[in-house]
Amino acid sequence: MKNADHKIDYKKEYKDLYLPKPEPAKIYVPAMNFIMIDGKGDPNSKGGEYEKTLEILYALTFTIKMSIKSGQEPKGYFEYVVPPLEGLWWMEEDDLMDFTRKDKYCFTSMIRQPKFVTKDVFSWALQEVGRKRQDLNLSKARFETFEEGLCVQILHIGPYETEAQSVAKMEAYIKEHHLKDDIMAVLPDGNIRRHHEIYLSDPRKSLPDRRKTVIRHPVSTL
Repeated sequence: MKNADHKIDYKKEYKDLYLPKPEPAKIYVPAMNFIMIDGKGDPNSKGGEYEKTLEILYALTFTIKMSIKSGQEPKGYFEYVVPPLEGLWWMEEDDLMDFTRKDKYCFTSMIRQPKFVTKDVFSWALQEVGRKRQDLNLSKARFETFEEGLCVQILHIGPYETEAQSVAKMEAYIKEHHLKDDIMAVLPDGNIRRHHEIYLSDPRKSLPDRRKTVIRHPVSTL
């Protein structure tokens, strides 16, 4: 049984997943549960689809987290820090990522959920948010188990616009270690492997040069 005073912080508990070094390395990413929403468009567009997507994601996530305040916490609930926002990204025409064509971006925005969150808990959160926020299109949200498998990742420090430099390091590492970049590969469950980002810094509060983002690419062995 967990200590009631101990709050789980996923970034500290799973440093291999969330706090890699600024050099590429291999990692196997296990199955985890997420609330996910798909969308399109420039993430910097004021009032755009990405902004609305994050509003829905955080409304659902914090409804679950704060359920203990109203005595409606799920079975097995424990105190935790909300895990960082993540995103799977690809281009509208399924070309290679082009960080200069943001209007052509497609994305899956997602936030990891604790193990006690089930489909029933997610359905409850949808109802709770729906009662209070009828302006939000909750039909876009889904609860999904996502197993990423073998990947190469790196900690990118700096603006999102310079991510191509870190991606180039990853590509060199993949080639050097006789791996295959598996972006666009279709998994047995029908999911497509994507360019993956995990946002460790809040862009509203961090300077672009100090921003920390985990970049993760799926790979396979040759």
